[in-house]
Amino acid sequence: MTGTVPFPDRDTVAEKLAALSDADKSFLTLLMENVAQDDNLLDGLRRHLDLAAQSPFLNSLKLENLGLWIGAQAPDRLQIRLTETARSSQHPAYQAFRTGLSRSGGLEKAYPPATR
Repeated sequence: MTGTVPFPDRDTVAEKLAALSDADKSFLTLLMENVAQDDNLLDGLRRHLDLAAQSPFLNSLKLENLGLWIGAQAPDRLQIRLTETARSSQHPAYQAFRTGLSRSGGLEKAYPPATR
């Protein structure tokens, strides 16, 4: 008996994040709406960032725009996990993604600072 492969797998999600066309954005938005797909989404994001870190040319603006888009679109339940992923490495690819993610303000919208 073979094991089940989660759909979508991390490579598919990484490809969608790399392209980020309108159709890919729709696919990823639908994926973010499903709680059961959170792990697949984050695995694909890590895969995409790792591939970007290994590439000979780093497109930091594209990674920053990805962070900005995903931070604005992701539901509240994903904001902390996205921030943890962005902070998991000091590589410039992760730093560019982290910059866009923090510029999106998603974490602050999900968890506003306490006021007195």
